[in-house]
Amino acid sequence: MTPGTEHAAPRTPSPQVTLSQEYASGIGNSPWPLVERVAEQRGPKTAWAAHSVLLDIPSLNALALRSLVSLYDRKEKLFCQGLRIVKQGFRQEKTSRKRTIIALLGLHRFADSGETPPFDLASIEDTVLTDTSWVRSAGDLGLLTWYTAEFAPDSLSGLFSQFDYEKSLETYPDGREARTAGLAWFLAGISHAQMAGIRGLPDLTDAAVDAFHLLMENQGNGGVFGQAACRGLLERTVYNRFGTFRDQMYAIYALSTFGKAFQVDEPLSPALNCANSMRALQGEMGEWWFLYDKRTSRVANRYPVFSWHQDGLAPVSLLTLAEVTGQSFHEAIYKGLSWISGANQLGDDLRNVDQGVIWDSIQTRRRTPRYWEAVRSLINTAQKPMTDQLRIHYQVRPDHFGWLLYAFGRMGLPKTDLRLKALPRSCE
Repeated sequence: MTPGTEHAAPRTPSPQVTLSQEYASGIGNSPWPLVERVAEQRGPKTAWAAHSVLLDIPSLNALALRSLVSLYDRKEKLFCQGLRIVKQGFRQEKTSRKRTIIALLGLHRFADSGETPPFDLASIEDTVLTDTSWVRSAGDLGLLTWYTAEFAPDSLSGLFSQFDYEKSLETYPDGREARTAGLAWFLAGISHAQMAGIRGLPDLTDAAVDAFHLLMENQGNGGVFGQAACRGLLERTVYNRFGTFRDQMYAIYALSTFGKAFQVDEPLSPALNCANSMRALQGEMGEWWFLYDKRTSRVANRYPVFSWHQDGLAPVSLLTLAEVTGQSFHEAIYKGLSWISGANQLGDDLRNVDQGVIWDSIQTRRRTPRYWEAVRSLINTAQKPMTDQLRIHYQVRPDHFGWLLYAFGRMGLPKTDLRLKALPRSCE
């Protein structure tokens, strides 16, 4: 199948088409030895490689846990949307079930290391699963299904009786507008439910294939996904042409998981096409840039560069693709991680061990350059912001640390003791 063209594929994947030997050779192989070899490489050091010696993934896990302790609302048994700085310390924002689920995904992966998370996961899970009123999109439903299939599979039958998955892409606005992130989460959720192997669940192959086809219509020939397939002229110009980095990574993860769950090759080529495009466009210092142009396969807007893309979302998606296809993205992943430790334009380490956080992003000081760069990219005259136009955004959010732990949690904690002390909070 050629991305960006009409799809003549049958409605359901052919049972005769299974994962080829090329792709299947990667399944079941642990990616971690390859990741560790990249960090230990010898020879001349590039900017990112010089910082890689400072990277200690178990210590990143420890920082993630410390941050999540501060982000947890013990009364509501949920994680808050984020922390913002006030004079007295940090103040919690309101709680979020969506971001709590992402945090739980990571915490369960961390528990697989044999370590005990500093939370009562069963209590948090019960709070999330007993109230699904927050599900207002196909993406929300996909994320909830993803988590349930992986870590609470006995609750899947109740979820499938509560929601009409066959009609979700028509019911919810992100389905009707074919938004890449929503379609990807929905497809990933169905794929994880398929892999859970629970008897008595409805056959959602048609729903998965529908989501797959809609997702493919958002991909350009160069591998880049637009944000949505909106109908209006202005919306089509913006959302159909430009896609964020998270759109690319969620699509890669969903396509990889769909191929593995349903044992089909077709989704893996477009996933590799997108991943290779992102790798080619990665910044010299390992930056995963913010916005991409589907039509030209170029970076449309560089900033903000988010830490959660660097140490969480990119590793989650690219390691999943590597597992399914056998193709390595470990050098690109480590370049991205090195950006966190100071291999960035500001030369600042975004890890703050004293306060136990990894700061949110590096962004422009004013919003105008962000939009101006995107406009200039349309006429091929975009310029990089100067260093004095950039600043660190001092924010902390639970989904950042959920994705980080989902990628690396199984590697556990460092041998040295890093106490899980919460950040100082405002008494206001």
